[in-house]
Amino acid sequence: MNLHLLRVFAAVVEHDGFSRAAEALFVSQSAVSKALRELEHQLDLPLIDRSGGRGVRLTESGQALYRHARGIFALERAALEEVRERVGLRRGGLRIGASTTVAAYWLAEAFARHAARHPQLDSALVVGNTGEVAEALIDCRIDAGFVEGPPHDERILATRWRDEPLQAVVAAASTLGAQRRASARQLAAQRWLVREAGSGTREVAQSLLATRGIVPARTLEIGGNEAIARAVAAGDGVAILPAAVVADLIAVGRLRALALPPGPALQRPLYRLELANRPRSPALAAFLAAMERRET
Repeated sequence: MNLHLLRVFAAVVEHDGFSRAAEALFVSQSAVSKALRELEHQLDLPLIDRSGGRGVRLTESGQALYRHARGIFALERAALEEVRERVGLRRGGLRIGASTTVAAYWLAEAFARHAARHPQLDSALVVGNTGEVAEALIDCRIDAGFVEGPPHDERILATRWRDEPLQAVVAAASTLGAQRRASARQLAAQRWLVREAGSGTREVAQSLLATRGIVPARTLEIGGNEAIARAVAAGDGVAILPAAVVADLIAVGRLRALALPPGPALQRPLYRLELANRPRSPALAAFLAAMERRET
């Protein structure tokens, strides 16, 4: 059904006549008559009783159609109003996905400040590993993601956001901890604690080790950077972790920073993820602008 024709029909009913409907729509009376005839032709039903009398009298079919037309145009007005409210950040939602460490050390405060400034928004910070964040983005369950490594998916636009320093650590009380520096052979013989598959931390750590010729003979998978840091502090192996995660344990003497053989800088890029063809919502645009202002 042509909504323009339906709008003309509703105007005829609401203004009780063709001439007044034409004035309201800024068209000629003949255009109104033509539109109404075309609508009746499309539906193959008479909508107006033309047997005579003053004013517009609807047939039974016309009455039913007008009830639906009122609902349709009421929804249209509500949709337009909601869009205007969203533009003004008066309503809507913001869902940000982030990997565990990024959420805890880089996003939590900024997100909390934004939510406090816009309490009318339905805001949520969703935490998962890089693979889970990418999947949520593709499914449109989040508006944007912040992760350690760019996912290999052409549907996702990955923008380098910032660099995060990393640190190789070992238990301060361990033999290796007393050395402060170890050879590639010594390090390869250690048990390395690593994140689960799909984690950006794991992918970056493996790359940094490979460029130094270190291929761990043994690994232990643990699903969380903080858990890995505490396991290492307890004397269980070696790990490469974000410096922010291990800073407190180094400060209290439970972990010791370990110098690795020469190679690329121990850091990793963090990325902002967005769907390539999805426009930013007003809420997301405001959040990103606020983050940029604080970082510059």
